[in-house]
Amino acid sequence: MTTRGDTLHAPDALQGAGPGQPPARLPLVVYVLALGTFLMGTTEFVVAGLLPEIAGDVQVSVAQAGLLITVFAVGMIVGAPLMAMLTLRLPRRLTLILALGVFAAGHVIVAVGSSFSLLLAARFLTALATGAFWAVANVVAARAAGPASSSRALGVVGAGAMLANVGGVPLGAFAGQVMGWRGPFWALAALGAAAMVLIARHVPHDEASHTAVSIRSELTAVRSGRMWLVLAACATTTGAVLSTYSYISPLLTDQTGLASGLVPLVLVGFGVGALAGFLVGGRLGDHRPHATTISAAATTTILLLALCLLSRSTAPTILLVALLGLFGLGANPVLISLGVRFAGQAPTLGSALTVSAFNLGTAVGSWIAGLALESPLQATGPAAVGTAIAALTLIPTITIALTQRRRSAVVMSSPGPDTSAL
Repeated sequence: MTTRGDTLHAPDALQGAGPGQPPARLPLVVYVLALGTFLMGTTEFVVAGLLPEIAGDVQVSVAQAGLLITVFAVGMIVGAPLMAMLTLRLPRRLTLILALGVFAAGHVIVAVGSSFSLLLAARFLTALATGAFWAVANVVAARAAGPASSSRALGVVGAGAMLANVGGVPLGAFAGQVMGWRGPFWALAALGAAAMVLIARHVPHDEASHTAVSIRSELTAVRSGRMWLVLAACATTTGAVLSTYSYISPLLTDQTGLASGLVPLVLVGFGVGALAGFLVGGRLGDHRPHATTISAAATTTILLLALCLLSRSTAPTILLVALLGLFGLGANPVLISLGVRFAGQAPTLGSALTVSAFNLGTAVGSWIAGLALESPLQATGPAAVGTAIAALTLIPTITIALTQRRRSAVVMSSPGPDTSAL
């Protein structure tokens, strides 16, 4: 039985490409989806630059205000697989449009809300929509680009979120300081509504495929041992970086001694590094996926340890934050591509599970980092937590590489085709 992930193609994008060769350029729909993930990335992380303003307005501590980041991650953990399954029989184009509609509504609620509990609820609602959009967008982009360029396409889609760290998050932080923290949420609501029009215009119709979808066939994704290793790597690689990034403002102001007005500029440095990392990682991942994931994990561990040790020095800290963006998230498009591949005939759920794993790492990491922030480690606590989590990433990434090497050796030594299960 087929799933809707098996029937979406983009012949024009692949036209002229030889066997095993990537197309000359990615289809336009990949870049349209990247615009959507730009909004998603902005809303997920803009709170990091507005924590003091939000905390002061709704009368909670900065650590409590950080729950707005944690609850968003929890919403994406639940929302990605849940909404992927609930919308499985809907055309992907309609799912993307509906997700953006809920996204816009959630931001309006935050912009007008005065209760911290209401803000938490609205962030959770927005996260459900974000998880649905991201999971479906990954599959649409991968299918549109074709197998030879799937990591590259996912790198571009993910780069939309990284571009948010370059432009959206720092601009939102600056606007929040100038016009109040609610202003960025009004802007995101308007941009979400505009994105609905773009998605409706450029994402192809796929009505013919959704009638053949089986939820049972999608659930076969959870049977893959390699899939669970990918999910573990997704959780630890993102948890390591974002446990530190979520509380980067206290580190820069309290430990490094940087003026609060300069914090957005450091966020730009992180975002530029993350954008470059996603694009480069996506390209490398189509050719050397395991070397990319292992080297990214090892380098991230070293960078976070250095950040703990050198955080009182301004120039090294700023440089380390930028390099953390470059190496810390560069393996993500490769991991998404592996997750979709290892899910077999269940690409939608496979994509959704990687989104959930990324955000599980963010939720757990930011929660532990918040506790560390109030521990004797103070502002360096989150970076110490990130260092430990980053080191754990080496376990699943090395295991995946060794497993793939053994499977390749079996295939080469076998006289017949490889019939082992995914």
